[in-house]
Amino acid sequence: MGYFHVGRGSGANSIVAYNLNITDVDPLELDLYFERFINPHRSSPPDFDIDFSWNNRDDVTDYIFKRYGKEHTALLATYNTFKGKSIIRELGKVLGLPKADIDTIVDEPMAVDKHHPFAKHIFKYGKMIEKFPNYLSIHAGGILISEKPLNYHTALQLMPKGFPIVHFDMYGAEDLEYHKYDVLSQRGLGHIKDAVDLVKQNQGKAIDVHNVALIKEDPKVKAQLRSGHCIGCFYIESPAMRGLLHKLRCDNYIHLVAASSIIRPGVAQSGMMREYIQRFHKPDSYTYLHPVFEEHLGETYGVMVYQEDVMKIVHHFSGLDLDESDVLRRIMTGKKKSSDTFYRLQEKYFRNCKERGYPEELSKEVWRQIESFSGYSFCKAHSASFAAESFQSLYLKTYFPLEFMTAVINNFGGFYSTEQYVHEARMCGAKIEAPCVNNSTYYTNIYGTTIYIGFVHLANLEQKLSHAIVEERQLHGDYRSLKDFTHRINISKEQLEILIRIGAFRFTGMNKYELMWEKNAVHNPLIKHAYAGEMLFDTEPENFTLPILSETEHEQSFDEIELLGFPLCNPFDLLQTKFRGDIRATQMKDYIGKTVRMVGYYVCRKWVTTSKGDLMNFGTMTDVDGHFFDTVHFPPSLKAYAFQGKGCYIVLGKVVDDFGFASLEVSKMVKLPFVKDGRY
Repeated sequence: MGYFHVGRGSGANSIVAYNLNITDVDPLELDLYFERFINPHRSSPPDFDIDFSWNNRDDVTDYIFKRYGKEHTALLATYNTFKGKSIIRELGKVLGLPKADIDTIVDEPMAVDKHHPFAKHIFKYGKMIEKFPNYLSIHAGGILISEKPLNYHTALQLMPKGFPIVHFDMYGAEDLEYHKYDVLSQRGLGHIKDAVDLVKQNQGKAIDVHNVALIKEDPKVKAQLRSGHCIGCFYIESPAMRGLLHKLRCDNYIHLVAASSIIRPGVAQSGMMREYIQRFHKPDSYTYLHPVFEEHLGETYGVMVYQEDVMKIVHHFSGLDLDESDVLRRIMTGKKKSSDTFYRLQEKYFRNCKERGYPEELSKEVWRQIESFSGYSFCKAHSASFAAESFQSLYLKTYFPLEFMTAVINNFGGFYSTEQYVHEARMCGAKIEAPCVNNSTYYTNIYGTTIYIGFVHLANLEQKLSHAIVEERQLHGDYRSLKDFTHRINISKEQLEILIRIGAFRFTGMNKYELMWEKNAVHNPLIKHAYAGEMLFDTEPENFTLPILSETEHEQSFDEIELLGFPLCNPFDLLQTKFRGDIRATQMKDYIGKTVRMVGYYVCRKWVTTSKGDLMNFGTMTDVDGHFFDTVHFPPSLKAYAFQGKGCYIVLGKVVDDFGFASLEVSKMVKLPFVKDGRY
C-alpha cells in the first residue's frame, strides 16, 4: 500500500526480516544474534514492533478490526496512574481552585509566593495518592486478536477514536496467554514522508530515502550528524542528544546506534554513559577486563551498552550456548531471578568458568557486571532501527532543509514547539511569512524559499473556514481585495478580524486599522455569497476621507504572539534593553572557566532530581543570532532564580567544558521585560 513504516524489536535480529523489507537493519553489519529473535528455549513469541506514520496508523488498525471482526479484536488497555501534573490538576479541581491558580502551581512549582494558600494541601495529599490508578487509557500500540469473542474474557470500553479497549493491561494479557501485536505510530515517519512529497512539489525532484546503505555513507550527512545540528531529526534532536553527539564527535552509523542507547535514562543514570564518553576520549585510561571484552565489545570500548552484549559475554566468556545466553538475558532483564532456570544457568556459568581456568575473582566480577548492567540495558536492534530512521531524516535535513522543516512543522510532533521549528527553518535560509489568504493553505506550505504559516496555527480560526478559503481560491483565483474576499467567503465578523490582525490581507497594501475600517463598509454577513465575477450589481462605497491610521512599531509582533503563540520577528527586538550579552553562543568555547553574562530566549528545560532529592534544571536557550546554548541550574541557583515562563533572560554564570561541549553554570538569572504593547 506504500505506507512508510519501520520494523524493529527483536525481529530486527532476523536476516529474513531484513530481506523482506520488514526492517531496514542488516543484522550481519551490526553483529546481531539470531537467537535474540527466536530460539528453542524461548517460550514467548518474538517481537515485531511496527511503526507507521501517525496519520496512517488508524488506517492499519481499522484494517485489522475489519479483517478479524470487531467481536474478536480490541486495543489493549493501560492503567493511567496519578503522577506529576495530573495530581495537581485533579486535586486543584477537588479543592475548587480556579484554572489560573492551578496553572500557576503546575508551571511554577517552586514559586511558593505565587501559589494559592491551598497549594500546601495539594502537595500533602498528592504524595498520598501518587501512583494510584486514575483511569483506563489506550496502550501505545497493543492490539489483541482473540479466538473466542473477547467478551468471553472481559468487558470492553469504547474510546473516543471509535476502537474498544479491554479491561486489562499487557500483564493481564500475558497471564491469559494472549499475543500482543504492536502497531505503533510516530511523527518522525510523517516528517520523512511529507518532506519527500514537498521536495517533489517544490523542486520537482523525486528522491529515494529507502536506500539507507548509501545515505549512511554520504559525507555531507555524516558531517551534519557530527555537528549536532539535528533539529527536527528523529530521535537525535533533543538538547541532551545534541550534546552527546558533539562530545562523541559522532559521524557514523555504528556510533549513532551506541549513542541512541547510552542516552537512555537507565544507562545514563548508571554512570555507564559517562564511562563510555571517557573511554572514547582517553583510550589509554582503561584496560579490557578480558580479551573477550576487547574482541566482542571493541566498538563500545568494552562497555556493555546493549541487551545483546549480555549474550555475547555469557556465550564467549563462559561457553553457554547462545539460546541459553538469551534465556539468561531475558531473566536478568525481567523479574524472575529467583527461578530454577536462573539458578541452573548461574551454576553452569561458574562451572564453565572454572573449567576454563579463570580466577574466581574474574568470574565473579564479570558476573557482577552482567547482573548490574542487565537492569538498564536496551535492545540493540531497537537502536539500530531508530538510527536508520535518524539517517533518513538527516539526509533530508542536509540536502532539502526547507522542505524538511516544513514537513516537521506540519506533523506537530518532535521535542520542540512549533516556534522552534519555524526558527530553525529561518536559520536554514527560509523567508517566513504569516498566514495569507492568497498564499497559505490549511497546513504550512513552501514556495521556493518562502514558507507560509498554515491557517491551522491561528488560534480560534475555524477549520471549516480555512478549507473554504483555500477551495474558493483554487476554483476562482486569488482574492483581489477585502471586498472581493467578503463577497466570496461566508465569514463572521470575529473570524474576519482574526485574519486582518494576523496580516492575511497585507497584499492590499493597507494596514490593519485601515482594513478594520473598510471591513465595516464591505462586510455584510447577511448577503448571499457569490463566486468571483458572478455579482449582478456592484456598488462603489461613498467617498470619504479617513484620518491617518497607523500601527505602532511592534504591534504586529504582539498580535502574532496572541494568535500564533510566538512572534515571527526576532524576539530580542521586543526587549526594552539593547544589551545582548557579553558573549554569544559561538564564543563560549573561548571563555571556559570565566564568568560571563549571556542573554537568551527560552527554548526548553529538563527537570532532574539530585541524589539528595533536590530539584535542578538543564535549560536550553537561543542567543540573538539564533544559536543554541545550554545552561545548568543547580538547586540553590534554581531556588533563588527560577524560570518564569517563555521570554528572554539575562543569565550570569561560569562557562564550563565537558568533553568539548560548553555550557553555562548559572548563578543568577533575571527575566527581561518586553517593550510596552502599543495596542493598549
